[in-house]
Amino acid sequence: MTAETSAARHEPDATSGPAAVDAAVAEARAAQPWWDGLGFAGRKKALDAWRVLILRRAEELIDLIRAETGKTADDARLEVILVADHLRWAAAHAGRVLGRRRVPSGLLMFNQSATVEHRALGVVGVIGPWNYPAFIPVGPVSAALAAGNTVVFKPSELTPAVGRWLADTLAEVVRGPAVLRVVTGDGDTGAALCRAAVDKVSFTGSSATGRRVMAACAENLTPVVIEGGGKDAMIVAADADLDAAADAALWAAVSNAGQTCVGLERVYVVAEVAERFLRLVTARAAALRTGDRPDADLGPIVLPRQIEVIKSHVRDAVARGARVVLGGEESFTPPYVAPIVLTDVPEDSVALTEETFGPVLVVNTVATVDEAVDRANASAYGLGASVYTGDRSQGRRIAGRLRAGMVSVNAVIAFAGIPALPFGGVGDSGFGRVHGPDGLREFSRTQAVTSQRFRPLVQPNSFARGPGTMRTLVRMVRALHGR
Repeated sequence: MTAETSAARHEPDATSGPAAVDAAVAEARAAQPWWDGLGFAGRKKALDAWRVLILRRAEELIDLIRAETGKTADDARLEVILVADHLRWAAAHAGRVLGRRRVPSGLLMFNQSATVEHRALGVVGVIGPWNYPAFIPVGPVSAALAAGNTVVFKPSELTPAVGRWLADTLAEVVRGPAVLRVVTGDGDTGAALCRAAVDKVSFTGSSATGRRVMAACAENLTPVVIEGGGKDAMIVAADADLDAAADAALWAAVSNAGQTCVGLERVYVVAEVAERFLRLVTARAAALRTGDRPDADLGPIVLPRQIEVIKSHVRDAVARGARVVLGGEESFTPPYVAPIVLTDVPEDSVALTEETFGPVLVVNTVATVDEAVDRANASAYGLGASVYTGDRSQGRRIAGRLRAGMVSVNAVIAFAGIPALPFGGVGDSGFGRVHGPDGLREFSRTQAVTSQRFRPLVQPNSFARGPGTMRTLVRMVRALHGR
């Protein structure tokens, strides 16, 4: 892909104004009872057919992702693999997770049959990002659809064609009204979707935009799921496999040109192995290929203004005393940025406090793992993290101390590839979850139902009860639960 073609992919798409958004929501609302009425089995059949069609036409989707984002072919292929696996999981498990289940009735209501089930909300709005324009939105879209909702999806204004392709392919296999509708445009379209008559909104993007989404949704008390980015950290213990840790750190930091919400931006490595780890990372990073070439490892930076953000983070770190181990000013050949490795970066530098969203890796030395945990937890973000250690039990203990929604031990970003695991963070990284059982429940409402099995001889919930009824029940509770 040439630089000219890369720039051309951002020509503005037709914008859906408030009236068009409201119309899409109304149409989705009309289609929802039919879709919900198919039941879990009927929806599974449709979603499975969609997955099969996506894989049959995978090269189309791969080419479209590349055309709109400029990412490498392998990065686009990874995205399609993740789409298929997560779509399969949601379709296969929605009935088990959300369907009716019996719960114990307890002592007081022993004559009642008690059940819990999760019902569809109605219409879900999904606002997706440009960096993974298929995989990220398919998480909430697949969960919402599997739960019986219809969806109005606003893809990023940079990747509208991917969004339309997803909706069009689903329409090919669903024999009925469109259950996934697409509205296009920038933040104004997203704001219109937040203010429309949707029952929930799922947003992925920056924390700043997430706050604006919440404010718009608050006008109608519309609940939201927010995934607001991260500043993910890796901890490398003295007994870690340094070759594996260095390889993983580099891939997590610079794949997709570093434009990944769960990308690695900080490494804290204990002093006794820090020098060797830094050498290993730097040697691997220096060998990567960046630019407009078929064998490139890194594609372009999609947003031109992001290049200035990356530059400002590097310059601030250097001005504060950081050492540039690889790259620097010469790394910038817009729209491309070659890998940059920094060390000795002060903890209050923006390179460590703000999301860089580029191929920049900070490697800082710490005295102990405890210090590494403290530094990792000092961030306002809390999305993902990783730990490398030769002792897996120690790795799990360290993971339990990290303020992050997801942690991989002796791996990076593994949690995003496992459909059964919830995906989401804390702090400025947002709240709510997509993927896994938690993700399915996010797009449903819980309903408790009781049904009387028989009329009891003693009825406590009645003014007709005998004068000694409640005393008798208290004695029974003491006998059963008072010891």
